[in-house]
Amino acid sequence: MDFLNPVINGFAVVLEPMNLLYCLIGVVIGMLIGVLPGLGPAATIAILLPLTYNVEPVTAIIMLAGIFYGAQYGGTITSVLLRLPGEASSVVTVFDGYQMAKQGRAGTALGLASIGSFVGGTAAIIGLTFLAPIVASFALDFGPAEYTALALLGILLVATISSGSKTKALIAAALGLLLATVGRDIFTGENRFTFGSLELADGIDFVPIAMGIFGLGEILYNLEERHRAAKAPSAVANVWPSRGDLKQASGAIGRGSVLGFFLGILPGGGATIASMASYAMEKKRAKQPERFGKGAPEGVAGPETANNAAATSSFIPLLTLGIPANATMALMFGALLIQGVTPGPQLVEQDPGLFWGVVNSMYIGNILLLIMSLPLVGIFVKILRVRAAILAPITALITLLGAYTINNSMFDVTLVVVFGIVGYLMKKFGFEPGPLVLAFVLGSLLESSLRRALLVFGGDPLGFFSRPISATLLIVFVLVAALPGIRSGLAKRKATIPADTAATEIKEKV
Repeated sequence: MDFLNPVINGFAVVLEPMNLLYCLIGVVIGMLIGVLPGLGPAATIAILLPLTYNVEPVTAIIMLAGIFYGAQYGGTITSVLLRLPGEASSVVTVFDGYQMAKQGRAGTALGLASIGSFVGGTAAIIGLTFLAPIVASFALDFGPAEYTALALLGILLVATISSGSKTKALIAAALGLLLATVGRDIFTGENRFTFGSLELADGIDFVPIAMGIFGLGEILYNLEERHRAAKAPSAVANVWPSRGDLKQASGAIGRGSVLGFFLGILPGGGATIASMASYAMEKKRAKQPERFGKGAPEGVAGPETANNAAATSSFIPLLTLGIPANATMALMFGALLIQGVTPGPQLVEQDPGLFWGVVNSMYIGNILLLIMSLPLVGIFVKILRVRAAILAPITALITLLGAYTINNSMFDVTLVVVFGIVGYLMKKFGFEPGPLVLAFVLGSLLESSLRRALLVFGGDPLGFFSRPISATLLIVFVLVAALPGIRSGLAKRKATIPADTAATEIKEKV
């Protein structure tokens, strides 16, 4: 019963009129952003961060969380109707969703996606409700050594699990760690990499980096990457799937919920990898895998369920350990810090109203999304007709004005422009910005924890292996770091075995 009291009080928090309103605003903005190709929830949250300064912490986080999981719903609509994924996590939905639309089953595809998204999101919230307090109580035993190992492992996993070049991801993470060292040393008071600038003496603020790389950088990149126009299929009808479709997709929805939940917890996992993993799993399990890519209901239901489950479960490491699992969670981490809230194991006990208010708002948000996702399809398709040349300048202006209002400083605006150019160049040359932002967020934690731990251990690095949790995390770190080398070695060995066999056969013939 003691466990249920704060959970029930969390519902009292979220049912306050202002919090309900901001929950609605968040999910509507999230759906809209999911529909618009390119911008994404990370960029939107970065742009809206200054607007949360004068709002209550729980209200602000409820809205930002709604944007994140709402975007997963919105990205499905254009994937199915226009073969144009609005969100990275909806890319695999294109394969079968668009084929179903061409067969006149667009309504069925969207209905399955909405039901799967609701089931996956709700299942993950229930998992979050029960698992988060356990993780938080376990993490109360964490000291500097454990946080050092956890931060190291988080940065490495983000770089190695994320899509794209692993080398480029590691370079981006290294740049993020370097940026985290700018400013006054917290132990010695010495200035580092400030180049005589008083503005840099306190370090680089997270908000200009986020607004520049995810906001302005995305706008510049999307202006260059012109998305081809596509003709929408016939009007959406028969939204509720048939009993046969539901029966066919029910297994995929169940498996997607579980897979997405656990992949969302992993640093570097998140909605995109969860949706891809779900699609691969469903295709592998299918008795007729050739149906996939031709309009298989499981190819829509599984990935859509998984990406929503992952979007929700990624809040677990953020709220209980203070470790963001992906780039969007890094922005949520920054938003919490701006509000004077430090995410971590103490949050459940010290601010249960905020913790359970945010968690329980996801139940409400998912119900709102299920109700609104299909009736608003026509409006979202019309919004796509607005040219990027009109939207981009307006969004850029809002970004720069928001940057100025943080501290009424032109230096912040300059930083946003600089990091906007950096973000644009990173995207252009194939560098994912996520590892940079995550490494920047975790860099301060890594440095302070490492130096404190070394003080405790008298400068002996082997002291990390004297504590069971930090030793285990470091062993996992070494295994993850060595995995690419092991795979490469095994692949080369497999390649040489046939060659050796062929050479032996030739010698025998001779």
